[in-house]
Order: sequence, then C-alpha cells, then structure tokens
Amino acid sequence: MANHTYLEFIFNVSPLQPATEILIAELSEIGFESFVETEGGLTAYIKVGDFDQDSFEAIGLFSNDGFEISYSHKKIADQNWNAEWEKNFRPIAIGNQCYVRAPFHESKNVPYELIIEPKMSFGTGHHETTHMMLEFLLQSDLKGKSVLDMGCGTGVLAILAEKLGANSIDAIDIDAWSYKNTLENVERNRCGRIQVFQGDASLLEGRSYDVILANINRNVLLRDIPVYAACLNGGAVLVMSGFYEEDIPLVAQKCGQQGLRLEKKLQTNNWVAVKYVF
Repeated sequence: MANHTYLEFIFNVSPLQPATEILIAELSEIGFESFVETEGGLTAYIKVGDFDQDSFEAIGLFSNDGFEISYSHKKIADQNWNAEWEKNFRPIAIGNQCYVRAPFHESKNVPYELIIEPKMSFGTGHHETTHMMLEFLLQSDLKGKSVLDMGCGTGVLAILAEKLGANSIDAIDIDAWSYKNTLENVERNRCGRIQVFQGDASLLEGRSYDVILANINRNVLLRDIPVYAACLNGGAVLVMSGFYEEDIPLVAQKCGQQGLRLEKKLQTNNWVAVKYVF
C-alpha cells in the first residue's frame, strides 16, 4: 500500500446503539474506510483526499435529536502504513503447537504455523486476547464442526479453525480493510473451507454453528450475545474475548439470560477470554 495521509475521527456517541451502527453505515457511504468501536463510540479513518466537509456535515444522524454525538479529528502524518504495521506486529507463539507470524518473520517447525500479513486490520491489536482465543481453539475438538469467526480482523482464528479440522467456517467483519485482509490471509494460508463476509451480526439470521468465536469489545458483545445464542446448535460453544476482568459480571449476566453456562475462563494482563456452552 502506498503512503497515505489519513484523518482520524473520534466520535463520542450516546446512546451507543443503534447510533454507532447507523454512524458506521453513513460514514461508509462518504468514503470512510476503517472503523473501531470503542467504549464511548467510534474511531473512524478516511484518506485526506477522500474527505468532503459538506458530505460529512450532511450526515443525518448529526441532526437527530434522539442522539448525542460529539467528535474530534486529527491528521495522521504521512507514512508508509505497511512499514508501521510490520514494525508493530509481533509473532504469537502458543507453546510448541502454534506460531502466528508475518511473511517477514522466520518460519518455525510447529504443527500449526499461520502466516498473517498485518495490514490495517484492527483485529491484530490485542496480543493478549488473540493469544487466549488461539489457546481455546487448540484445546477444542473442531473436526467436522461448523465455526463462526465474528469480528475476524485478520482472519487468524478462522484459519486456525480450518487447520484444526473444522468442516465449514464463516468469517465476518464490519470493517472493509479487515474483510479484504482476511480474504488475502485465507488465500495465503491455502484455506478452502472459509467464507468471508463484510457486515455485522444481522448477517447471522438463519445460520447455525457448533462453535462461535467473537474477539471484539464489551459493548458489541453485550449487544450481540442474544444473536450468537440464537445461532448455536445444541451442545455448541461460544468463546469470547476483547474485554476486561471488571466486565465479566455484565457478560455473565447477558449469557445467563440466554441459557449459556460458563465452562472456562482465561486471563492475561486484565484481559479476559471466556468459554460458554449451550
């Protein structure tokens, strides 16, 4: 990817939903490329050359009395984005079983080596949560199972699921760059049983899975847990991360309301991953 100068917009939104979802849709229409849902709302990115002030100010949500939206923005200095991502992308090793590396890292002789090109997919940011999700996968029997990787980022979880024998895998992300990056990484790892979609939990209507993986953030998880539960086959598993230890009661309450039972918890540096069974 060539050098680009980006504008970073940080939005504070109240109430979070459905305002955040609507805002992502409206920003996508006017050239915004990448989104990160945050505790307070949304961070969004657009190339300086693609930004049009009139189109931005015409966004309908800004004039809707039912929502409170404030924002700030700044220009991100021109840089080689690929070089930045490469510099910040560290390999992930899970014992002697699994090694996640970029093409520029040295190979290792392990049962499961995943090669991930770390473009601007925000799923690579939390080293701890990715590590814990991979741990849960390595402990699971996925042979012949149907798997959903929700908020797939780079597609790393979907790719490991296929290598572990999953029969069919859906990988979904709302972010356009994550969608494209996952497609590239699926091809790079020669996977043939992964379907990649751009969108949100509304795509899940009518689908069902044996295993659902969701490494997102607390607010999205709390909103979508009922949707995930509706997609779980009998005896199915829901594995989630992307939230802190202090968020566990909220997540547990929402899961309990859906008839889900906690089976296992992992924790690293205050980040948590949980496994629920249906």
